[in-house]
Amino acid sequence: MAGDSGVWDRSHRRTTAGLLTLVTLIAFEAMAVGTAMPTAVTELDGLAWYAWPFSAFLVASVVGMVLGGQAGDRRGAWPALPLAVGTFAAGLLVSGVAGHMAVLVAGRAVQGLGAGVMVTLLYVIAGHAYPAGLRPRLFGAISAAWVLPALVGPVVAGLVTSHASWRLVFLGLLPLVAVGLLLVVPVSRLGPPGAGQEPARRGAVGWAVLAGLGIGLLQYAGQRLDGAGLALAVAGAGALAAGLRRLLPAGTVRARRGLPAVIASRGLLAGAFFGVDALLPLTLTAVHGHGPTAAGLPLTAGAIGWAAASQLQGRRPGVPRERVLRAGFVLLAVGLAGTALAAVPALGGWPAYLTWAVAGLGMGLGMPSVGVLLLDQSPGHERGANSAALQVSDVTASALCVGLAGVLLAAAGAGALSLPAAVLGSVAALTVLALAGIGVAGRTAAPVRGRAPADATTLATS
Repeated sequence: MAGDSGVWDRSHRRTTAGLLTLVTLIAFEAMAVGTAMPTAVTELDGLAWYAWPFSAFLVASVVGMVLGGQAGDRRGAWPALPLAVGTFAAGLLVSGVAGHMAVLVAGRAVQGLGAGVMVTLLYVIAGHAYPAGLRPRLFGAISAAWVLPALVGPVVAGLVTSHASWRLVFLGLLPLVAVGLLLVVPVSRLGPPGAGQEPARRGAVGWAVLAGLGIGLLQYAGQRLDGAGLALAVAGAGALAAGLRRLLPAGTVRARRGLPAVIASRGLLAGAFFGVDALLPLTLTAVHGHGPTAAGLPLTAGAIGWAAASQLQGRRPGVPRERVLRAGFVLLAVGLAGTALAAVPALGGWPAYLTWAVAGLGMGLGMPSVGVLLLDQSPGHERGANSAALQVSDVTASALCVGLAGVLLAAAGAGALSLPAAVLGSVAALTVLALAGIGVAGRTAAPVRGRAPADATTLATS
């Protein structure tokens, strides 16, 4: 079909450029802030607040995801997308001029709120403005736009922080945010794709706040090995479970066939990969004595593998996405299992330079496929709610898996077990998640219950 010629053809190039610009900015900020934060904390005399900017962004982003889903289903991307971009920009400005850690935390929360709305609405626009035949290519490009900042973000942020000011890591993005907004505004004016149909009722903002707070409590509890930490963990788990019950489709935890399995797959991919991704530099540094550059090279290899595979899957739009997703989980499991060898002191950490590239290949196949499956099985009036659920699944699983690794590392720090044992235990547990994903991938095809791509009962809320 002429309409399916490419994501860079005349009818799509401006929208594609706008979407990729906004995705790249969100991803760059996420990668760069970790590099700039130590300097910012030192200048603002806020070491005791160190974790708060990250937690504030995370909690607010969960709320933003739900708000974006509601807005997308009710009115389309207009006017919520311009407002979200403006909110993200306002957060950058507040963070960049902060004179106290409390102001920086507030700015990060505003950023998170805007970013959460934006990432959800990008899926709404993708489903509205691109035919099904182009979506594998589009999600391949979006996946690369998420990954490429991992190659340059920390380096650029480090140079800017060292030779200019950490404030420019925030303020320097403002002109580019304006460019992305101008590019994507025309398509955001399209009306809701499911006009005249009742939007999904899933995802009240209060439940999003509760889930976000639950994630924050669990992360904080993971840093403590005492009775207070246990109490916080119980409270956080209860809050998170209550929130997710209202934010995710029924059957997501059990990976019920169809959309619940798609959303569960996103969580399994993100949790397994990012849980180990957070551990790898520390392992190479603390176990093998590698310097920062050498410890970061496997992450670069993983990013290259991710970007390459995401482009490859986009060139084969006719291959069923559940098959591509299964192949992604297989590669991810192989990569994770191999990366466990990096924790063996006698091996010098060298396996990670190859195995993490394999894990990246798995993510490059899996993440775009999940996006395509989601839109294929989402009626127009429910794309917002389902996209929000996908993002919440990603964020929740990533936070929990990184938290699990943190618990084991804390135990190693307290002398309860050795650091290599803590790393091996973490990687083994996360490899099991990837192996489970191989089975879940086979359940992501839509149930055969009629001609509609998604059955209404699949989307029932609990």
